[in-house]
Amino acid sequence: MLHQASYEFSVATRGRGFYEITRQVSAWIGDCAVQQGLITLHLRHTSASLLIQENADPEVRRDLERFFSRLVPDGDALFQHTAEGEDDMPAHVRTALTAVNLSIPIMDSRLVLGTWQGIYVWEHRVEPHSRRVAAHILGE
Repeated sequence: MLHQASYEFSVATRGRGFYEITRQVSAWIGDCAVQQGLITLHLRHTSASLLIQENADPEVRRDLERFFSRLVPDGDALFQHTAEGEDDMPAHVRTALTAVNLSIPIMDSRLVLGTWQGIYVWEHRVEPHSRRVAAHILGE
């Protein structure tokens, strides 16, 4: 029998960096009792991203942050949109280069992720924020 469910996760960030939400998403899937299906996650913001990335070695995430800091530096004179500070437009560019939506299969009531994969909210702003992730499951 086809089953659908929706939920919204709240993720408190402490500023720029990665915040793993794999456990929260997995727990919600368990609560929904979906055996097979698809979960769609949508981050409701324009200055943060959703990402599936390695969750074993934190140096991977630090390297990604260093790369994006070089690619889209805060305070770049190119940017005119600085209403919320020198990290404002760089955060929007980082989001444009990454993603705010993820679709992940569900098999046997579990996320189909690789051994070292985790789901992250990638905060691109320097200051703490409360981020919202809308989730939708379709399955049976």
